[in-house]
Amino acid sequence: MRKKRRRHSPEQIIKKLRDADTMLASHDVR
Repeated sequence: MRKKRRRHSPEQIIKKLRDADTMLASHDVR
């Protein structure tokens, strides 16, 4: 995953981070 051709907008990055966070949270419920 080293494609630096497209500029990722902060919104996209935040969305990805949030998605990963929710996925981890739902996967690892404590």
